[in-house]
Amino acid sequence: MPDRADGDVISPAARRWHFLQECSGACGDLGTFIPHVIGAITVAGLGAAGVLFGFGVFLVSSGLFYGLPVPVQPMKAVSAVILTTGLRPGEIAAAGLLMGALLFALGVTGAIGRVARFIPQSVSAGLQLGLGILMGVLGIGLVLKTPWLGFGALALLLVLMRVPRCPAAPLMLVIVTLAGWSLAEISFPDGLQFAWSLPKLVIPSWEDVWRSVELAVIPQLPLTLTNAVIVTASLCREMFPADAARASERRLALSSGVANFALAPFGAMPMCHGAGGLQAQYRFGARTGLAPMLFGGVLLVIGLGFAESAGQLFAIIPIGAVGALLIIAGTDLALSRRLFDGRPSCWPVIGITARLTVVANPAVGLAGGLRAELCRSAIVRTIARRFS
Repeated sequence: MPDRADGDVISPAARRWHFLQECSGACGDLGTFIPHVIGAITVAGLGAAGVLFGFGVFLVSSGLFYGLPVPVQPMKAVSAVILTTGLRPGEIAAAGLLMGALLFALGVTGAIGRVARFIPQSVSAGLQLGLGILMGVLGIGLVLKTPWLGFGALALLLVLMRVPRCPAAPLMLVIVTLAGWSLAEISFPDGLQFAWSLPKLVIPSWEDVWRSVELAVIPQLPLTLTNAVIVTASLCREMFPADAARASERRLALSSGVANFALAPFGAMPMCHGAGGLQAQYRFGARTGLAPMLFGGVLLVIGLGFAESAGQLFAIIPIGAVGALLIIAGTDLALSRRLFDGRPSCWPVIGITARLTVVANPAVGLAGGLRAELCRSAIVRTIARRFS
């Protein structure tokens, strides 16, 4: 939190420091955003105006609604289908509408809260460990694509993070981008021109709806319930105990539902919150909703004014530097406090959950972890009865 002077009056120096820290935190989730979103725009050919407008609106709204650095990320299973199968715009809109309706229904009825209370701490710790490992592995892969810049970015980031009040993430990105330009690894786009680009309305057909259910909604729903809702709410309780009620499972489900249902018809990708993004923004300095609002504001400017050059603009950031951000954030997510607070008897459950999350996905990790926890509880009860 920023320093205070004269009672409740925040000094100008503290305000500047707070703003720099929020800017730093706003850069923390680029590791998730760039590979998925820019890939969907450049590879799958989605309209940049609609995609960036959707993320911008949801990020700004999330910052205002929660007052915490609650992130907005692409739904990763849907994103993978977009990149590999080539979903049509109508099918993507249908997936967003259906996911939005389902999440809203779970939030309104309170069913999502009952699901969350059913998950024990050992399984939650295992999910965080597995997700953190996945982030770290993705980061290492991105670093290895440009090793000199990638490992240089990681080393620079580790040094800058030890400097008090240093906005480590944006400063590292600026330095590594300039280094990449001097080594001819990247090039700045020529002839950028401002031109209004408004999102186009997309109305899915019934055929689009049925295909999206099969290819996108069914594989995505359990991932969203685990990572984007349950684990994110759990992480908020750990990081912001005084304000955790703002980001409860019910609220996270409701905000994701409303945003997808409202923005999907305008070309937005299906979006959700995410534990990894929360950890990344917090790790690099974000403590309030200003961080997602800053990131969202930048995306709105690019999406509405420079949509034709969006791919070129984001390509300026060296992919190795993005990987460095992912490695740091993934390590923090994996080595959570609840991992070390667990009893020795819980370690096998944590390990099984994490392994299944890494080799399959969080939904499989959740199912396997719950089964392992039932076995652990039965063994502990049996031993207790024998020695009582």
